[in-house]
Formats: sequence, C-alpha cells, structure tokens
Amino acid sequence: MGRTPPEVTVDGGSIATTTLLTDGSTDAVAVPVAPARAGDDALRPLQGTAEAAARYGVDLAEIGERARLTGAAGEIYVLQLPRPVGSSVTLPWSGLPPRLVLVGVGSGRPADLRRAGAALARSSRGLRRVVTTLGAEAHQDDSASATAARAVAEGYLLAAYVPPTSAAVAADAPSRDAAELVLLGRDGMRPTAAVAEGRTAATATWLVRDLATTPSSTKTPAWLADQAKRLGAKAGLEVVVRTTRELTAEGFGGILAVGAGSASSPRLVTVSWTPPTAGGRHVVVVGKGITFDTGGISIKPREAMVPMKTDMTGAAVALATVLGAAAAGVAHRVTAVLPLAENHVGAASYRPGDVLTMWDGTTVEIANTDAEGRLVLADALAWADATLDPDVLVDVATLTGAATLGLGKQYAALYSGDDDLAAALVAAGDASGELAWHMPLVEEYEEAVSSQVADLRHVPVDKHIGGGSITAALFLRHFVGKRTWAHLDIAGPARSTSDKHEVTEGATGFGARLLLRYLDDLR
Repeated sequence: MGRTPPEVTVDGGSIATTTLLTDGSTDAVAVPVAPARAGDDALRPLQGTAEAAARYGVDLAEIGERARLTGAAGEIYVLQLPRPVGSSVTLPWSGLPPRLVLVGVGSGRPADLRRAGAALARSSRGLRRVVTTLGAEAHQDDSASATAARAVAEGYLLAAYVPPTSAAVAADAPSRDAAELVLLGRDGMRPTAAVAEGRTAATATWLVRDLATTPSSTKTPAWLADQAKRLGAKAGLEVVVRTTRELTAEGFGGILAVGAGSASSPRLVTVSWTPPTAGGRHVVVVGKGITFDTGGISIKPREAMVPMKTDMTGAAVALATVLGAAAAGVAHRVTAVLPLAENHVGAASYRPGDVLTMWDGTTVEIANTDAEGRLVLADALAWADATLDPDVLVDVATLTGAATLGLGKQYAALYSGDDDLAAALVAAGDASGELAWHMPLVEEYEEAVSSQVADLRHVPVDKHIGGGSITAALFLRHFVGKRTWAHLDIAGPARSTSDKHEVTEGATGFGARLLLRYLDDLR
C-alpha cells in the first residue's frame, strides 16, 4: 500500500545451530540483555546471549560491563569484530558475521521490545541482514511469543523509515536503507502471523509519514486525491473523488470556503473496504486533509507555517487505516473520508466575519480563518452521518495547538461521549504505543461556539473560557448526529523534532496503528 518496509521473517533455529551465520548473508547478530536483578551487579543475559558468546568465543558479560550497559530498553552497543591479518591467524569468529550487537530490552514489555527493535534498526542501516533473538525468551507461551515478536518487528520497521523523494512515494519504491531482520527462536503460526500484523501496521505508518513528508509544492489536493485513487484501486477498494463541480453542486460550503483562496482546488475523497463475508460493523474514519496551511487571511507567523505541509496528516491516517484494514482482511466495513483543501491567501479567500453554510445547512460564523480544519471536518462529518450510515464515526486531525499545550507530544487528545468507544480507543493506543488521553466534553463551554448571527461560531471570541481543544471538539459534535463518535486531536504526537525510539523526526505517522489495533480488537 505504498513504499515497502524491509522484510522481517521468523526462524525456529538458534544462534548455536543456524546456518544463517555462516552462509555469508548475515552482517550482524543481535542478542538481548536485561537489567540486573535486585542484589545482583551483572546484566542478565537472555535467550541467545550465552549461545552467541560461546559461538563467537567472546565474553559478552565482560563487554557489557566495560561498556557500562544497564540493560535499559533501547540501549545498544555494537561490537565491531576485527578480521585477521595474515593467513596463519584464525580468530574464534572467523566466518561469522563481523558485528555483535547487545540490545537492552528493559522489562521485556511490548513497549520495551519496540524500543529495542527501533534501536537495532538505527544501528544496522546499510546492512543486508540482521539475525536476533530479541523477545525469544517468551517462546514457551504462544501468545506471549507472538506479542513479543510483533513488538520487536514493529519497532524495527518503524525506526527503519527514511523519508523518500516525492517520486519514490508515487512509484511505491521499496526502501533500500534497512536490513532484512530474522527473528530466531520462534516456532509456529502465531509468531509468523503476529509479525505480519506488525508489518501491516508499520506499512500504514510509513504511508502516513511519506504523504505528510511530501512537499506541498507537489502535494496539492488533486495530487493527494490521485494517490488515494491509485492506492485504493491497487488494493481493490472503491474510490470516489469529488471535484469542485460536485462539491459546489452538493453544497460543501466549508470545504469550498477553505479552498477558495488557493490556485489548487479542493477535493473530497472516499475510499471503502467491504469484507467478503457479511456481518461486522461499519467504521468511518474522517481525516483532516489541509495540504498546506498559511492560516488564510488570519495568516500564521513564519515559524508556525514551516511544518504546515503535515497538516493533512489526519487524511493520510484515514487512508492508511482503510488500506491497512483491507491488507489485514478485517471483518468490518471501513470507509475513509478525506476532505482535502489548501488554506491559502487570495482574492477569493474567506474572511473573519463571514457566515458559511455547511453541507447539512448549518450556518457558521467565521472568527479566525486559521481554524479551517474544523470546517472541512464539519462538512465531511455531516455528510458521512447522513449518507454512509456508520456504526462508529471517528475523526482524526492535527487540529489545535491547545492539545499540544495540554498533553505535550506523546498523547493524542481523545473526545467522545461514548465511554465504551473511548475506552476501546485508549486500550488500542496502549497496545500499539500510540497513546491517547480521554478528555472531557465540558458542557459549560458550549457557549464558546454560540453565535448571534449564525447557528454556530467555529472558534471562541471571548478568552475567558480557554480549552481550545475542548471547544473545537464541541463544535465538531454538532455535525455527527446521534452517531457513536470520537475525535482524535493528534496535533502533538503527529510531529517530532527528533528521532526517539520508534518515532522518527518530522512526520511520525501517529494514529494509523492505533486505529488498526482498534479495528482488530472490535467485536
């Protein structure tokens, strides 16, 4: 469904017996270490570490002590083994891969194993193949083994990401920067299936990152609609693209107003997955797709405008979710709705003080043209509620700076009046490592979106209320009817200023793995 991450395979062999270490195809061997137990000074070697020490003839415990390793999750030490000089010298590791890697796995929880996998990926860029026993100590329990294998694979694949060129995105060019990973010490179908699930989730995240990273000089609404159409058709999905003509005829006043100031006209795209067997539920994911956000007439400062090519991340998450659902064969219908526009400054730009008529006839007073995301979402949500008959309606958006101020860069702000849906999304976030915090829909703040000249005002004018992320969610709630609905404000975790564990600098792809895990768990 886009660029292809490196391969991850499982192998029932061990470091002591596998021929992968002697056939010339492997460049590195990675083994896990854990923190010392209470009262013990030494690192704890885990599955494969003793076998590696014996096969290489190297005291890995002493190496770890000299390197002052603690075994913390994601801690890593690469031992570059020398080659002999002269034909008469034979070293214990002759004929074996020339790199031994010690990787800290912390407590061995999935979050720690993702960090370990991520550290291994960053240390092995440019290599051909890496074999590892990370997480293999859980092999006696099928469920634990599968969970561990998935966590290592996901962390590895997520951190293996390197931003592409725009041409590579359009051509689905495979990544050539990361090594193939072989997970030793696994037997049976469950670890293999779990790795495949992790790869599907990581591939979805790669797609979000690729699309969000593409410069806006390339990524117009029309270009992004074309990518959705191409990827959807490749996956055998139903894709419908509405251009300005259809948007005007059908009355999408919010999308049209936001896109009016740009030379690149807006689009509305739907991509639908229907499982081959009847049953299941219909989940609709609406994603904010602002391909660049100048702020419009309420123009942003230069510094705030720099990352705005990523303001369509919500739409990319929705697209990656439906493609991932199809790839995984989930049992539920999934429809992605992508309202796409560029919020620019031009002679036709909408203005503060304007009153717009949304798709459902609701009139909205404009107070700030830089709060455009909730307008395109409102149109798309109202349309989805009326025409798609969803059982669950979720919107996802880089919507408010207030969410970032309140929750920082690691948590999405989650709003829902349905406690079961909120709990399911929080649990999916915990399991996937994409964390969400259930925020309140404070009824007393409803006055912030009231207007004297229209049905609603889309942003507060009075400063005494605050809670900008909450008031945005309250505004969106007016457009979802009586549906079971959740709003994910991902403004904080969608972008990162540096690499950290499985998160990459720039567009992080946050949201796709959370939603795919939710769909997988949905009954």
